[in-house]
Amino acid sequence: MPKVTIDGETIEVPGGITVLQACELAGKEVPRFCYHERLSVAGNCRMCLVEMEKSPKPVASCAMPIAEGQVIKTNTPLVKKARNGVMEFLLINHPLDCPICDQGGECDLQDQSMAYGNGQSRFKENKRAVPDKEIGPLVKTTMTRCIHCTRCVRFATEVAGAEELGAVFRGEHMEIDTYIEKALTSELSGNIVDLCPVGALTSKPYAFNARPWELRKTESVDVFDALGASIRVDARGGEVLRVLPRLNEETNEEWIADKSRHAVDGLKRQRLDRPYVRKDGKLQPVSWSEALGAVAAKLKATPPGRIAAIAGDMADCEAMTALKDLMAAVGSPNLDCRQDGAKLDPSARASWLFNSTVAGIDEADAILLVGTNPRWESPVLNARIRRRYRAGGVKIAAIGPQVDLTYKYEYLGAGPTALSDLAAGKIGFAETLKAAKKPMLIVGLGALARADGAAVLAIARDIADRFGLVKDGWNGFNVLHTAAARVGGLELGFVPGAQGRDTLGILDGASKGEIDFVYLLGADEIDTNRLGKAFVVYQGHHGDRGAHRADVVLPGAAYTEKNATYVNTEGRVQQTRLAVFPPGEAKEDWKILRALSEAAGRKLPLDTIGQVRARMAAISPVFAKLDAAQPGTWAAFGKAGAVDGTPFASPISNFYMTDPISRASATMAACTETYLKGSAARTGTHG
Repeated sequence: MPKVTIDGETIEVPGGITVLQACELAGKEVPRFCYHERLSVAGNCRMCLVEMEKSPKPVASCAMPIAEGQVIKTNTPLVKKARNGVMEFLLINHPLDCPICDQGGECDLQDQSMAYGNGQSRFKENKRAVPDKEIGPLVKTTMTRCIHCTRCVRFATEVAGAEELGAVFRGEHMEIDTYIEKALTSELSGNIVDLCPVGALTSKPYAFNARPWELRKTESVDVFDALGASIRVDARGGEVLRVLPRLNEETNEEWIADKSRHAVDGLKRQRLDRPYVRKDGKLQPVSWSEALGAVAAKLKATPPGRIAAIAGDMADCEAMTALKDLMAAVGSPNLDCRQDGAKLDPSARASWLFNSTVAGIDEADAILLVGTNPRWESPVLNARIRRRYRAGGVKIAAIGPQVDLTYKYEYLGAGPTALSDLAAGKIGFAETLKAAKKPMLIVGLGALARADGAAVLAIARDIADRFGLVKDGWNGFNVLHTAAARVGGLELGFVPGAQGRDTLGILDGASKGEIDFVYLLGADEIDTNRLGKAFVVYQGHHGDRGAHRADVVLPGAAYTEKNATYVNTEGRVQQTRLAVFPPGEAKEDWKILRALSEAAGRKLPLDTIGQVRARMAAISPVFAKLDAAQPGTWAAFGKAGAVDGTPFASPISNFYMTDPISRASATMAACTETYLKGSAARTGTHG
């Protein structure tokens, strides 16, 4: 490790880093605009100038590699003068927009100008003006403010894989543009707003809504997909105004998907804020006691075998625990958390976990995607695969949807036939898997949520065994879920009991008159027309499909309105935090079920959230440890059998509308209108 001297202090630093990184390790703050830890070095802004012994002039520390014996100075008069000069040049054309700029209060240029600005300008000529660009419904541009740091260009090219931003013209005429005017076709485009160090790129839906010092900031977890990205919820009063990513190297690094960021305007539309009971064919508002009484009366009058419950994709673990115990108390074995009918084996944890962990993607040297479109099912995870691809030394292949994943892959086929051929060694990629040191298989719900899903799962397991995907210190078998509630439901055993019906069985039974009572815990992704004449109770936060069919509606809380537990696709236990209170008379979901159990004469011993979480830990010890992906034991799973030749299809047909919140979002409606018109342009073949 080289030794360097920084401001008179000699330290050892890792080889291969830059002078700027070494200064950071030494505790010295170096200003920068273009440099970012996760992007390539550009050296554009020159704000990070430092003095280096034997160098005739200040050096850009972000682009200077560290070397043995270097003597660096970060706070000399020469450095201060150089940075003052750079700041003066940056401010020559920058407009005096701070009072009306959405970046105000969290602007890097604002902060650095306080330290290095001159307080007045010597520039007398006319300032440059640049036309704003129209790049979609999510990002607002004010390009006159741009300082040409190119962070947005590098992010779009390197991380998002949408090579649509770049610099046009030269010198003072240079502009950041999309070459031809078009919307950015990336599900990660909102991240360029976080990256922009000035107010050139801001959030269009959030424009002119609030200042950062007005907002109450709450750390939470994203539930729009199964990755469990760490987020910060910013609220004012009773309204969530924006969601930003938090740094978490294990899951999302510092990125989040556009839906996670911008669908939150759906939290204030089509909300359920009071109980309803259907009277004379119409849902009528009633008191809580009347609504619970109606449900309890029907529950008491229905035989246990004719009662069923389905948990939705955003249901929290506390609510599923309470509902599971209530179903056990009334004696019904008919319950399921798999709305899509995925043929996952509840008895083997390894069969439904992302066993390699998300961070494990960085180590894989061969990746096989089966029945998944990770670009839509988990955009941030897909960006991690892209990063691994750009690093080199990995071969990627896919069986299933043939779409643009932002990286090249070998397309092996469309359905189970290709998977069977691979398992039999008839496809060349089988040798790649066999030769790899850390091979990885990612199975999507598009392969498992089918009638032959159990057989497909068995073939996938056979591939894992045959080609050495599971070995000491490495488990390359992974399932990529799309629902935040799915893994938590499986951990809790929210699946059919002995002789119990799964989701498809419940729907069949209801349509045939064999199921009389169905409890929907935020379950909106089922075919409600198949519920027949069953008495339906819907507990949720939006007036979506389930609420329209319900006989009783019980208003619950959204993920920003409760302290709740979720488990991500790796099996990592995470918790959301209450950022705002539920609207109107809506309640936290587990409390509703606790009150219902008492009304039904089956009182559950769950009086506090601590007791609920203790019960969760008793069901599965996984819940005793937060924020840790606990591996599953490799065991037999799947069910060998005939497979259908029908091609695998991703369960997501519209990335921007997959749940009650995003379907209620005006921003997501605008994205659907903008992007899905050109969806044909987003499919392509990679060889």
